[in-house]
Amino acid sequence: MCHKAMIFFLGLSLVIMFFSNSCSSEEKADIPESKVKETHHKVLTVDTHCDTPMRMVRGEYDMGKLHGIEDDRRGKIDLPRMKKGGLDAEFFAAYVGQGERTEQGYKRAKQKADLLIKAVHDMCEQYPEMVDFAITPEDAYRLEEQGKIAAFIGMENGYPIGKDLSLVEEFYNKGVRYITLCHSSDNDICDSSTDRREPEDNGLSEFGKKVVEECNRLGIMIDVSHVSDQSFFDVLDHSKAPVIASHSSVRSLCEHSRNLSDGMLKALAEKDGVIQICFVSSFIKEAETNPGRQREIEQLEEKYGEYSQIKDEKVRQKLREEYMKIMKKYPQPSATLEEMVDHIDYVKELIGVEHVGIGTDFDGGGGLEGCNDVSEMPNITRELLERGYTEEEIEKIWGGNLMRVFGKVIELSDQK
Repeated sequence: MCHKAMIFFLGLSLVIMFFSNSCSSEEKADIPESKVKETHHKVLTVDTHCDTPMRMVRGEYDMGKLHGIEDDRRGKIDLPRMKKGGLDAEFFAAYVGQGERTEQGYKRAKQKADLLIKAVHDMCEQYPEMVDFAITPEDAYRLEEQGKIAAFIGMENGYPIGKDLSLVEEFYNKGVRYITLCHSSDNDICDSSTDRREPEDNGLSEFGKKVVEECNRLGIMIDVSHVSDQSFFDVLDHSKAPVIASHSSVRSLCEHSRNLSDGMLKALAEKDGVIQICFVSSFIKEAETNPGRQREIEQLEEKYGEYSQIKDEKVRQKLREEYMKIMKKYPQPSATLEEMVDHIDYVKELIGVEHVGIGTDFDGGGGLEGCNDVSEMPNITRELLERGYTEEEIEKIWGGNLMRVFGKVIELSDQK
């Protein structure tokens, strides 16, 4: 979410270059299916963000079962579909929504994070022939050779840390290898990109600086998806290691505060970081306005108040259910796979192919026409090949860039 004037004055030449170099559908190469399969199988494929653990902890979603299109409880990810889609490694998110910044709130958040983390460990223990737990880049490559899926854990929202710095190491010991510093609301670590109840963006707090230092010490990747612009630049100034945006997209192509501006992308690259392009449609292209939908959403907010301020989980669930009914009544056309790859093209032209990857946000809102679940991941490889990307570039996008950053974070830590 850069402003149009800034886009015009700072990005005009880049936009011209982008459109002149991008392949139209008529210009795409005709790639044999055998080439797509060969390339997709050869490279390490990594998705840096899914919210599937939320399904797993409910006890009704069997990760070892193939969920067909007729299944009402079908999510975007299960182990059989991961195999079908040739996905080698997944960062499963331990997501905890922002709640009260009180001792009780922190306690509940930590308990929920622990349950989500345990669900990933339990999955690995239940299906050892298909998946194994991973904590290093070497684990991912080793498990790929063994024909197993590597299950990593990222913690989405630093809220479960509360104000207790020692919990960063506790979560590290449980396998957490990146921390998204905040989510949709400000917390004790930093300000959020989507919380401007207070107009001033205060960025990274003093406690947040200590969290960044602790992540650097332990070898935890710092995730700047969801953080405010000031928080982003504060983190880059304070971190001695490169950082990631685990599921964000390009603001110049879709003006949304969750996306990164050209200036942010350049700063990320200068730090040797990587942006993992997100599959949420509203981050890929600006949504068409629908007066009926907007009116009913506003009525919903009048009825329940702001979602982030609701304390009762039953009320929050009721709001979510009513919101989904509205979205079903007024469906928003999904962004396409081709439009998502336009974001990859843009990043490549602006800061280089070494700084872009894939972070789907499956089961957290992600899904595209042409790649709507994990079984369809080879379609991304096909689109990249059709646009003229080399196998070396595809290897970097799919996993090489993320693993380079991950390795550097470990190298600069005390755990090396």
